[in-house]
Amino acid sequence: MSNYSPLSPEQRYQIDALIKAGLYQPQIARIVGVHQSIISREMRPNGGLPGSGPKQAHHLTQRRRLKNVRIRISPPTWSLVTRLLKDDWRPEQISGWLNSQHQISVSHESIDQFIVTDKQGGGNLDLHLGGQKQPRKGYGSTTDRGQLVDRVSIDQPPAMVDTGSRIGDWELDTIIGRGHKQALVSMTEPGSGLSLMAKVKPKNTALVSWSIQPLLEPISSRVFTLTSDNGQEFARPQEMATALQADFYLAHPYSSWQRGLNQNSNRLIGQYWPQKHDFTTITDQDVSMVMNKLNHRPRKCLGFKRPNQVFFSIKPSAALAD
Repeated sequence: MSNYSPLSPEQRYQIDALIKAGLYQPQIARIVGVHQSIISREMRPNGGLPGSGPKQAHHLTQRRRLKNVRIRISPPTWSLVTRLLKDDWRPEQISGWLNSQHQISVSHESIDQFIVTDKQGGGNLDLHLGGQKQPRKGYGSTTDRGQLVDRVSIDQPPAMVDTGSRIGDWELDTIIGRGHKQALVSMTEPGSGLSLMAKVKPKNTALVSWSIQPLLEPISSRVFTLTSDNGQEFARPQEMATALQADFYLAHPYSSWQRGLNQNSNRLIGQYWPQKHDFTTITDQDVSMVMNKLNHRPRKCLGFKRPNQVFFSIKPSAALAD
């Protein structure tokens, strides 16, 4: 296998200047710091074309590299990869989902290279990879913790909640926006990874309850338990539990690891609205859009099935039509 690596744009400009200065290939190779054959190989496809300066040569090379990446994989597959990247899927998610759900083999390294080549050609697929930090929850003082009523500790839930052997045990949290003006209620179902969200005013118990019920009532047959932290917004757990005919549990103070999947979902939300984002600038439609994106992404822990596919038992063949 050849160890050939293409020249950088800077090297091409340097070569162009040295050629115009009348230097020969061996001299240019020594100055640039590459083997003479590399310069010869780079110049053959690009030299002799009208107006083929260093900038044009670099663009031609990038086009050839992109074409070579596509040769091994069909154009329709790359079109699908592009669509999924624009829908904020990660390369590993795309690779795993294509392989497990549709028996299409595309390594995540190939997708990584596809993104790099796209960026070098002026594309913006890399912007869809996100990478922002998780929004942090704003906590009140410890004195607020003593006002919770009907408290049932997380130590007391049925064993199946710990094992994740059923779908219907929900984890709840809130993400507080800038200035504590508005917040997001985040609900995650660990068995499927399904995420539900609603925008509310923070620390308002009634509004939090009212936002949770409409989202969960249509799927109440799959709502067995609700587990939240000790925040004041969840200060009336029995009201929500009674309305949804579910058991309500509270995690120990400052123990977010007891709701691990919900915390991971909050990190995914942070890709769209980073820490201290002003939630007054987003609409309910924005929240619905992000919620749908999260539920349509495949998860490695689900065998690269998607949360909505697992929760609602959607057949994999329907996935391409979404």
